[in-house]
Amino acid sequence: MGWFPQTISGRVYAVILLILAPAPFVFEWINQPFYLDLLSRALILAIAVVSLNLILGFGGMVSLGHAAYIGIGAYSVGIPSYYDFYNGWLHLGLALSVSAAFAFVTGAISLRTKGVYFIMITMAFSQMVYFTFLSLEEYGADDGLVIYSRSEFPEWLTMDGSTSLYYWIFGLLLLSLFFVRRLVHARFGRVIVGSKFNDQRMQALGFDTYRYRLVCYVISAMMCSLAGMLLGNFTGFISPDMIGWARSGELIFMVIIGGAGTFFGPLVGTIAFVLLEEFLSLITVYWHLIFGVMLVALVLFGKGGIDGWLSLMDRKRADNG
Repeated sequence: MGWFPQTISGRVYAVILLILAPAPFVFEWINQPFYLDLLSRALILAIAVVSLNLILGFGGMVSLGHAAYIGIGAYSVGIPSYYDFYNGWLHLGLALSVSAAFAFVTGAISLRTKGVYFIMITMAFSQMVYFTFLSLEEYGADDGLVIYSRSEFPEWLTMDGSTSLYYWIFGLLLLSLFFVRRLVHARFGRVIVGSKFNDQRMQALGFDTYRYRLVCYVISAMMCSLAGMLLGNFTGFISPDMIGWARSGELIFMVIIGGAGTFFGPLVGTIAFVLLEEFLSLITVYWHLIFGVMLVALVLFGKGGIDGWLSLMDRKRADNG
């Protein structure tokens, strides 16, 4: 089949997408709705991880506060719903605009720093969002807020039902992957990648890398807020816990597991993370210890993550003829 990828990595990613496409009907056929919920949650997180990979993997901006944008997207659904405003376009517009505004202001400050300072200041801004929502007694504070109805869209775009919501998630995931791929291969993306490796040289070539990186940071935040909007609709419940720095750390781990700076790595990394987390929790209550050891081992010995392993297999295959 000429259309099917010839590399091992390409085939693996193609098979994953082919499996994900009919997943709701397969789980409905075998009467296992739990696995559809698990997969939906994984793909929502994958959108957030794809957005983080844009700035971390391709731009070298290690943000420990990216979960703040998941929270902004989720509360953009929860707070209007609290007042019986269920219009989906309103929720979508709020998620994108508020996250863009917050990312622009905080990014303009954060991107004037580098290295560990950038990491710490992004975490500080994320904690500011966390404590802001934690202090809002009207919206449940640390008890969280229940969303009684999903965002309302036209009938052909409805989110009602687990299958409809899944295809919302799957569709936005595909758009995110396609968008990042086109963006990185465009001139804009070349500047972002170039500034990651040698920022001074890119500036010497006449590029205002600060502005490029700021725009990239804002784009990443808006993409992540989409994941938050979907998560609010999926869980029907939101709380400040989804904004904490620990969640941001998990997103970074998912990027690393899949392969930072790759296009499909974030997807496979997120699925592997969620499935491994679920499997270990069924075995023992001390699963966090086992999971932590595995993640440390991966960081130390699994250079390039899953995508790196697959690429290595491709190289060995090519060397062997």
